[in-house]
Amino acid sequence: MSSSYHEGARALQKQFDSRRLADRLDEKFLSRPLIDTDARAFIERMDMFFLATADAEGRPQCSYKGGDPGFVRVLDERTIAFPNYDGNGMYLSLGNVLDNPHVGLLFIDFTSVRPSRLRLNGIASINESDRLIDEYPAAQLIVRVRATQVFPNCPRYIHRMELIERSRFVPRADRDTPVPEWKRSTWACDVLPQGDPALVNRFR
Repeated sequence: MSSSYHEGARALQKQFDSRRLADRLDEKFLSRPLIDTDARAFIERMDMFFLATADAEGRPQCSYKGGDPGFVRVLDERTIAFPNYDGNGMYLSLGNVLDNPHVGLLFIDFTSVRPSRLRLNGIASINESDRLIDEYPAAQLIVRVRATQVFPNCPRYIHRMELIERSRFVPRADRDTPVPEWKRSTWACDVLPQGDPALVNRFR
């Protein structure tokens, strides 16, 4: 059995007569763990991706990660890094990484004339003292992912969309980051972490 497929995938490939195609795709794309020049350019111009994780018992989470274009950096042909910014404090995805470092990232370009997408699977690690942290304003920690698979996906079902506005909440060095309104709500304001920007700037 190809290392990319388990018995469940093989059963459906048999049902729909797609095993030959699946094996060809595995040979051509899935068996390659390297981030080539095209993949690097694609990743480093993205301003968002979806992160899939699972805990030690296999219970999944899928989260959206957004930033300015280039917030995901390709460090070498096997490694990417991205920051974790302030969120809702649950740490569902990154908590999973501490239990189970296997992750999947899905990058989608909705805005190009020819929409496209790229998958990167790998092994994640978290470090709040990473040397990159000072290069990301207000980052809590840095996540690095060692790639095990890097491959494009068929783009035919991607909806073409226009970017209206990038989030004003992405931290930047040249201005204060706005406080989200939910942190000022009565259900949240008395349980925020010490030093939370909503407490420091409660009257702004």
